[in-house]
Amino acid sequence: MPLDVAPAAITTIGSMPGTSVREAVAMVVDTCANGDGVPHLPELPARGPGADLIGRTTGLLASVAPDLATETTPTGWRFADAPGRESRRARSWLGEDLDAWEEALLDYDGTVALSLAGPWTLAAAVELRGGDRAVKDLGASRDLAEALSLAAVEHVADLRRRLPLASISLWLDEPALPAVLHGEIPTSSGLGRLAAVDEPVVQAALQQVVDAVHRAEATAVVHVCASRPPYDLLRKAGFDAVSIDLLLHDRRDDEAVGDLLETGARLVAGVLPTSPPLSDVRASVEVVRDLGHRLGHDPDQIARRVLVSPSCGLGLSTPDHVRAVLRTLPAVARGLRDEEA
Repeated sequence: MPLDVAPAAITTIGSMPGTSVREAVAMVVDTCANGDGVPHLPELPARGPGADLIGRTTGLLASVAPDLATETTPTGWRFADAPGRESRRARSWLGEDLDAWEEALLDYDGTVALSLAGPWTLAAAVELRGGDRAVKDLGASRDLAEALSLAAVEHVADLRRRLPLASISLWLDEPALPAVLHGEIPTSSGLGRLAAVDEPVVQAALQQVVDAVHRAEATAVVHVCASRPPYDLLRKAGFDAVSIDLLLHDRRDDEAVGDLLETGARLVAGVLPTSPPLSDVRASVEVVRDLGHRLGHDPDQIARRVLVSPSCGLGLSTPDHVRAVLRTLPAVARGLRDEEA
């Protein structure tokens, strides 16, 4: 289903610095909830385990699949007999975040975005009880994808109750996806690498979650901030938009991006770096237009096909840099639309 937003709409990627959700929500809403933006529910990983994207997502999974409960370890998260303290706290924090979101966007009738970890990043992050990552066990990986499909539907339904006038966009954050496909996930000892997962298996799990999101009448977006995302696989999985770090784009992937856009999907172009120095507005506009030129799109056409964003989440950025990014994003969007500043 199409992601119906304004040409060159602006958005963030999710994670923000600090520990005050109301402050983070206010910054995002002030920047993006103005008619040509997509406000994104903030994640605040600085609050600690459970506030990170993996913790938030596994907290939701435990509510639909208790056998997939998790607890923290010195290296991250692993399956457990019952949800650990951090997992329970993740659910509490998410409730607080959604309450602040609801208050800030009361009667909002545009598109909003919220993120969950994608099935393969989950499988690459969560440990089996034996120590290795769940991606080593295709049965466990399938269970994660199935539970994520159920949790995504419930998550969308919750947000729709809170924001009944809004259109909902659910993002799957998949930074580990290329590493899963290329066999680059380390073993528990750190001395080896787990086997690559075949593309049809990866695509099937992604498509299962996308189909669930579509049944919930939400749009499905995938964010891959690593270099050379698997565009063809993501297109076949049915995503409505693909979010990338355009500053890392390899021109060898131009044709695959063109094929994606031909399906009607949008490209979320990450054009502002997450650490100083901040890109010049004109340079950011030209990065997008240069891609459009190589694809045979004039400036108006490429503006209609993209959203603009930071290159990745801002959770590790300084507050000053975040403010600078949020001030600059609207200027980049106006430049792409040839509007006056």
